[in-house]
Amino acid sequence: MKNNSYQKLTNEELLKKRNLFKGVTTGFGILMLLVIATLSYLIGLNGFKNTSIAVFIPMIILPFTFMPLAISYSLLQKEIKSRNL
Repeated sequence: MKNNSYQKLTNEELLKKRNLFKGVTTGFGILMLLVIATLSYLIGLNGFKNTSIAVFIPMIILPFTFMPLAISYSLLQKEIKSRNL
């Protein structure tokens, strides 16, 4: 069974970490959407003929870099819910 590192934290530390993760997740999500929108606009502006494969790489990689943060946030939420905070 996985060792949950959030079980060792106090209630105040859990809530502080949740607020930090919420802010980071929100900020990174907005940044990800802006990058994808900008790249989509540039692709639409230049057309697919002049677009290299390098433009598509951030669109593919960004969601995968976002996953560990989202998983950690969901584990933190489960621990808070189990403590009824």
